[in-house]
Amino acid sequence: MAVAWIGNRETLVERAAAHAAALLGSSRCPVFSLDTDIHGTRAAIALAERVGAAYDHVDGAALSRETALFTDKGAMTVAPGETRRRADVVVIVGELPKIHHEFVGELAETVPDLSAKNQREIFLVGSSGVSAPPLNKGRKATLLSCGEASLGATLAALRAQCRGRQTSQPVSNFDDFAKALEAAHFPVFLFSGDATEGLALEMLQGLITDLNRTSRASGLHLPASENGWGSALASTWMTGFPLRTGFARGFPEFDPWRYDVARMIAAGEADLHLRISSSIVQPQKKQKKKSRMTMIALAKTQEPVAGAAVTIAIGEAGVDHEAVVYSSRTGSLRSVDARAASELPSAATIIRLVASHVSAKAALPC
Repeated sequence: MAVAWIGNRETLVERAAAHAAALLGSSRCPVFSLDTDIHGTRAAIALAERVGAAYDHVDGAALSRETALFTDKGAMTVAPGETRRRADVVVIVGELPKIHHEFVGELAETVPDLSAKNQREIFLVGSSGVSAPPLNKGRKATLLSCGEASLGATLAALRAQCRGRQTSQPVSNFDDFAKALEAAHFPVFLFSGDATEGLALEMLQGLITDLNRTSRASGLHLPASENGWGSALASTWMTGFPLRTGFARGFPEFDPWRYDVARMIAAGEADLHLRISSSIVQPQKKQKKKSRMTMIALAKTQEPVAGAAVTIAIGEAGVDHEAVVYSSRTGSLRSVDARAASELPSAATIIRLVASHVSAKAALPC
């Protein structure tokens, strides 16, 4: 089975890696898109330092909103285990990614230590069309909504009513929410940056801060992408900054606008794109003007990626090979075994092979 291609021609992995290194070495503005495990992220950042690249997550918009909350405003958060054990009122803020629906279902069917009613009360904040994760035993979350108003506007109205202020449009079921908060020992708000705008996240933290003036409340961050949040943490301990960091001037610089890789590609600022993902890169729509940007794709694929100058097949973390990944169930890193071990190499292995052909300016992580 072929695992490496230069253009559409099969080749040895070693030759493909050497060609990728030559392309990186000649690039004036390379950018990396990551969707990989911790080891793959560490190797990619070390390679980015060598070649002066900027790096971001494959779906960087949602992740950027989440990191901005912590880097710009700060947040009061609690661990997932503490939520399962203590939270007697659970408030779901907006729509959560499907990877967290099972966790919400567990919250619905378990009883917290601090509950006086032997069950959790569950609320959902959002517009009238927002969908809640499925709850067990036919339960439904109580909707807190201002009709078709945005999530940020609904949270603003909810915050205002909690402070006893007038609003142009009242929040539905607010009296039930107020009674639940009055009797609650530990309310927790579940949030993600996936379908939530940045201002809504800030308004949520303002609401949590207000509640803590007289009682206790906290938030539980459920990341839009577990790989993405793991990469953000790895980037922070390696460079001091989360994703959307670049080495254009030889040292790490964090700029969430300037190093937005999707924006850089759309604006024609990048001349080489290294995409690292276990999923297959979908071919881009044909553009009127041919792009001069070179693509290097590391993906789980059985054929060359359309438009890529170099394609190298890699395995999926936790499926084809063992890995260290971020787990939102524990709020920390964990090691995972290979569910269906194969001979496909890990992203870290291929990136290090490419780096071995690049002029050494910084040591790769061990």
